[in-house]
Amino acid sequence: MKPLKFTLFLLLSFCSIATLAQEKPLSPLETVSAKIDGVETTIVYCRPSARGRTMIGGKEPFGQVWRTGANAATTITFDKDVKIEGKDLPAGKYSLFTIPNKDEWTIIFNSVHTQWGHYDYDKSKDVLRVTAKVEKPKSFVETFTISTDKNKVTLAWENYQVSFNVKAK
Repeated sequence: MKPLKFTLFLLLSFCSIATLAQEKPLSPLETVSAKIDGVETTIVYCRPSARGRTMIGGKEPFGQVWRTGANAATTITFDKDVKIEGKDLPAGKYSLFTIPNKDEWTIIFNSVHTQWGHYDYDKSKDVLRVTAKVEKPKSFVETFTISTDKNKVTLAWENYQVSFNVKAK
């Protein structure tokens, strides 16, 4: 009986250690909070990495709606009404989807901000769509990154970078 108890003790110990020593998530959660042209802006997204794969134009095909990150849909919140690329967007919380293409991306602000990925994406719930020209980042971007500047939001991954202007209304 003692060898069985000892074996169970060892097994439980190893399981506990393995649980505590888990690797960090493949697509860690990130929150970006910034004031853009005086508007409090919060973006919550998960950051996938390429890990040797072709993502934009590969796993995430050109011309199809992408969740703009991993896991749950990326959300963006503005505390005041804004203009995105010159078009009106009311204050609020939105899911942020994109349709990547080689030269231009469509940026989508959708009213359903509580959804997993883009599986239940409903185009009729889009509040605003704008386009943004693709630029090449200074260097390869391994992990999807969203950043802000004084008047814009930039999405960068692999050899693709797009920005959209945000102005207080």
